[in-house]
Amino acid sequence: MLDPSSSEEESDGIVEEESKEAMAPQSGSRISPSRTSESSGGLAPSSSRSSARPTSPSPSAASEEKEDLEKLHREEEERKKKLQLYVFVMRCIAYPFNAKQPTDMARRQQKITKQQLQQTKDRFQAFLNGDTQIVADEAFINAVQSYSEVFLKSDRVAKMVQSGGFSASDFREVFKRHIEKRVRSLPEIDGLSKETVLSSWMAKFDTIYRGDEDPRKAQQRMTASAASELILSKDQLYEMFQNILGIKKFEHQLLYQACQLDNLDEQAAQIRRELDGRLQMADQIARGGKFPKFVSKEMEAMYIEELKSSVNQLMANLESMPVSKGGEFKLQKLKRGHNTSIIDMGQEDENTLSKSDVVLSFTLEVVIMEVQGLKSLAPNRIVYCTMEVEGGEKLQTDQAEASKPTWGTQGDFTTTHPLPAVKVKLFTESTGVLALEDKELGRVVLHPTPNSPKQSELHKMTVTKACPDQDLKIKLAIRMDKPQNMKHCGYLWALGKNVWKRWKKRFFVLVQVSQYTFAMCSYREKKSEPQELLQLDGYTVDYSDPQPGLDGGRAFFNAVKEGDTVIFASDDEQDRILWVQAMYRATGQSHKPVPPTQVQKLNSKGGASAQMDAPISQFYADRAQKHGMDEFISANPCSFDHASLFEMVQRLTLDHRLNDTFCCLGWFSPGQVFVLDEYCARNGVRGCHRHLCYLRDLLERAESGAIIDPTLLHYSFAFCASHVHGNRPDGLSTVTVDEKDRFEDIKERLRVILENHIVNFRYCFPFGRPEGALKATLSLLERVLMKDIVTPVPPEEVKGVIRKCLEQAAQLNYQQIKDYAKIEENVGRLVTPAKKLEETIRLAELVIEVLQQNQEHHAEAFAWWTDLMVEHAENFLALYAIDMDAALEIQSPESWDSFPLFQLLNDFLRTDYHLCNGKFHKHLQDLYAPLVVRYVDLMESSIAQSIHKGFDRESWEPVKSLTSNLPNVNLPNVNLQIPKVPNLPVPVAGLSVNLPQMPSFSTPSWMAAIYDSDNGSGTSEDLFWKLDALQTFIRDLHWPEEEFAKHLESRIKLMSSNMIENCVKRTRMAFESKLAKSSKSTDFRISPALCTMFNVMVDAKDQSAKLCAMEMGQEKQFHSQIDELIEESVRDMIQLLVAKFVAILEGVLAKISRYDEGTLFSSFLSFTVKAASKYVDVPKPGMDVADGYVTFVRHSQDMLREKVNEEVYIERLFDQWYTATMNLLGTWLTERMDQQLHVYQLKILIRITKKKYRDFRLQGVLDSTLNSKMYDTVRNRLTVEEATASVREGGMQGISMKDSDEEDEED
Repeated sequence: MLDPSSSEEESDGIVEEESKEAMAPQSGSRISPSRTSESSGGLAPSSSRSSARPTSPSPSAASEEKEDLEKLHREEEERKKKLQLYVFVMRCIAYPFNAKQPTDMARRQQKITKQQLQQTKDRFQAFLNGDTQIVADEAFINAVQSYSEVFLKSDRVAKMVQSGGFSASDFREVFKRHIEKRVRSLPEIDGLSKETVLSSWMAKFDTIYRGDEDPRKAQQRMTASAASELILSKDQLYEMFQNILGIKKFEHQLLYQACQLDNLDEQAAQIRRELDGRLQMADQIARGGKFPKFVSKEMEAMYIEELKSSVNQLMANLESMPVSKGGEFKLQKLKRGHNTSIIDMGQEDENTLSKSDVVLSFTLEVVIMEVQGLKSLAPNRIVYCTMEVEGGEKLQTDQAEASKPTWGTQGDFTTTHPLPAVKVKLFTESTGVLALEDKELGRVVLHPTPNSPKQSELHKMTVTKACPDQDLKIKLAIRMDKPQNMKHCGYLWALGKNVWKRWKKRFFVLVQVSQYTFAMCSYREKKSEPQELLQLDGYTVDYSDPQPGLDGGRAFFNAVKEGDTVIFASDDEQDRILWVQAMYRATGQSHKPVPPTQVQKLNSKGGASAQMDAPISQFYADRAQKHGMDEFISANPCSFDHASLFEMVQRLTLDHRLNDTFCCLGWFSPGQVFVLDEYCARNGVRGCHRHLCYLRDLLERAESGAIIDPTLLHYSFAFCASHVHGNRPDGLSTVTVDEKDRFEDIKERLRVILENHIVNFRYCFPFGRPEGALKATLSLLERVLMKDIVTPVPPEEVKGVIRKCLEQAAQLNYQQIKDYAKIEENVGRLVTPAKKLEETIRLAELVIEVLQQNQEHHAEAFAWWTDLMVEHAENFLALYAIDMDAALEIQSPESWDSFPLFQLLNDFLRTDYHLCNGKFHKHLQDLYAPLVVRYVDLMESSIAQSIHKGFDRESWEPVKSLTSNLPNVNLPNVNLQIPKVPNLPVPVAGLSVNLPQMPSFSTPSWMAAIYDSDNGSGTSEDLFWKLDALQTFIRDLHWPEEEFAKHLESRIKLMSSNMIENCVKRTRMAFESKLAKSSKSTDFRISPALCTMFNVMVDAKDQSAKLCAMEMGQEKQFHSQIDELIEESVRDMIQLLVAKFVAILEGVLAKISRYDEGTLFSSFLSFTVKAASKYVDVPKPGMDVADGYVTFVRHSQDMLREKVNEEVYIERLFDQWYTATMNLLGTWLTERMDQQLHVYQLKILIRITKKKYRDFRLQGVLDSTLNSKMYDTVRNRLTVEEATASVREGGMQGISMKDSDEEDEED
């Protein structure tokens, strides 16, 4: 394994001083701020190019040349600064001992780009166009349509995406919240829970969002990105910070090799040197009095204590680290004073090591390959070998024949001896019968070290007397692994004052007991404890010249400590370099030893493979120096202003983070947090400075439009506030004036930007995204308003600030929606009232949408200030009220087109708990109350007038369709998402109804019923339509003020009652008049007009239940009165019609009365018929009368059954008709009880009676009514008369009271 030499510190004082001056100028340090010649030396190529230009350039060319030089100079300085910064960052990554990559940070989602947003819009539009194979119901399609229109196409979302504040998760959560209300409003379905519907909809959403992309690839990409978000390897961290700092790959490779970042011992030594340098710097500050400016003088002493305390904490952290990762030994932790330096001699007794503290454990692998020179034994003799480590167990190889003594057997041993003795013996089996042991042929004893060759070698064996083969050799390999805590070993000459007092060669081991304790130990063979040891604390190692008088050793070096010097010498120059490098890392000294002569290069011919470590490390150092990297590697970290360097790396890291693919909102990734934490701890960057810089950078990004999480701002602000006010969040009690001034400046900037975010809450946090950000903003504002960290800010003050912000937000939001609606002030041009009203209604829709979104997405954040959100809404509505009032003022007083505006606003306001009957709501009521009253007055007058004129000109023809009989109604063309009454065509000829304008509020429920009803009169249908439309209009107003709403309802019900009463009375009068003018003979036919009058009564009864019924006690007052009037009118109409039917029957009976027995007319008619029948076929007398009556009855029944819509009225009419006519027949027969009926009378009566009975039975008259006593009397009389007449001359000619099939056929 290579052990490259260190190149961490500067090679000479000049390079160190140049690095100090060029890279770390600071006013409060001991470094000179002047520039050095080396910086300009980096610009030599520019100088050579400029020298080739003309000697007398123009002034403009000279100024451009100067600007180019200055620009190149700045770029070169920036490049050097980033390279130096990268060296420090690399060391933090290579050997972290303070921070770990956090695993509890919230996982950040992939951000949505503008291209992905457009792709998402296209995918959802394709679904809505039906271009996908996704099956969905109408409810889901409507939800997607709303989501696409409201969210995806929103300018606020596009702006948020451009700022990098939206992730795919945000898109999904917004849709989920969007559909939750819709799903909850769906009706319950048995067997299908709403949770199932919700999950099904979300699955369809994911399918639409994903499009044709393979879900497995998306999952793999998400998994890979999530893993990189959680933890990063060292190589990934190196690559990340190469991108952050703009470091090229070859520059990284040069720095990596030259800094020996893969050598953990070198990195630990570098840390020890840095910590020692920081302690020395603290002492220099204390001696020189060059303190930063603190808020109080007493903090200067505390500042030194803090510096030393932080270094001691780092020492403790380093002490707790394993000496080398993977080591199996346990470290001994030494006690250390609170503020002692590494080289402090006062605690020497406490830190002194004993021999028992040094424990080493070695692993040996002994591989026996073969034996050569074995000639004296017979070829078939059996030979084998044994191996053992002094003091350990003995192992044996397999048996082999003497002709082929090869094994390849490996034996593993462990020992605590740095110089163990390994014995290997060769045996042959004894052939003698009495031999107890096998015969030993030879042996070899070896003393391996960790530096011994690892490959197999031939060793000459010491043969026994029994073996004649003197040239016996064994080939074996011994590998002795170096334990983790042994840093170097080998043979050295040594001479000291207290130890190694004789100049002699010894075997030395450099042992690391703990991170801060190293010992130089000398060992003897087969001993586990060192013979003598030297604890290296406080010693300084360096190369030295040969010492006169000391024989042995060629290359000298020494370890010097105040009052003591130990001289060492090695036999080889390269071995000396390795020893000096190892001891340099162990002592922690700041001075880097430089060899007096140049070591051989990598391409030299000499040198063994075991001595290649030094040339390799030197080769990397030479390469770095050749490319100008040596100054960055050897620079002393303690001489830099790490506060400014950290400020730079943090700013660049934030820029890199905000431009990556994650929606970070300003949060660093775990790997970035880890590197920054390690940098701050290792280089002493104050926590307050770190967070102040972070806050400043975040605020700059937020001011430029980036989305920053207010929770992140809160964390950093709380840290700084606690520090400035003396709460010691990081253990520092000192506060500099600069920190306090910067904090106040940051605090003011933060307050301004927070208030601006609250004013623009709809645009900074669209649709409640990022989740919880608005609530965190309000919480942070309350924290920022605090004077200190203890005294809470008065609630009234916070409330006042938020109130002011929301007042501005109302103005901003209203102006934004006006701009969106493209409504101008219309100055200097004429706008029609209708256009103005249309714009106002459109604006009302947007106002409602904004308030609904505020309630849905932002109300939760303002939960502590609900009254302020109500004030905000009222202010917002008050701004709208100005435009609304202006639009209503120019409307015509005879126009009712503004009612949809009231309905739109009122339907929203009355359902809002906070805005219902609020300031704007009451203003809206005050505006529309007179308009509603005036409208009702005019409608009442119009309806009364239409009733009067309509019934005067009423033809009582049944209405076949609504649109053919109602007048044209001009309706406003308002673009509302409210159903409208359709425009009606021109009225039919002869029907003129003066109907005022009806508002297009909503489709009334009567529409379907009227289209189904086609038997009412034009006037009645018109009346009921107007009354229902008026009531629907009043009902759909949903007037919020209860008393006025009851007054309107009562008035409309009373008006409807009066109108329907008038309609009923006029209809009854018309019925009676029409019936009186009609014929009284069997030629009478029930006209459609009479049926229409009945239907008007039916409709009046149906409509009265709806139009005249109150929800309260007035129902009896109006509804019952109308019902009684209708019932009475219907009863009278039935009686009048029955009387008409009776009168017609009386006329028939009067005709047949002429055939009464004993009258002259009867005899004459009988004679005439008999005489005529001899010559011609004379019709049966009386049958035409009977047939005419039967035809009349049937026609009347069919007409009534077909045209009259109320079955109850028909049944009642038929019952009374049958009963009255049957009574009339009974009375007529009773009057002729003593007379025998003429055969013609009998035939007519039998036909009328039978047909009447059968027809009324078919019409559904009950048997109890049909088979009345009067019917039985009539039937019995006619049966007796039939029997008497059948024995007379001529008989009944087939006419009988008995039922027969022939009669059915005749029917």
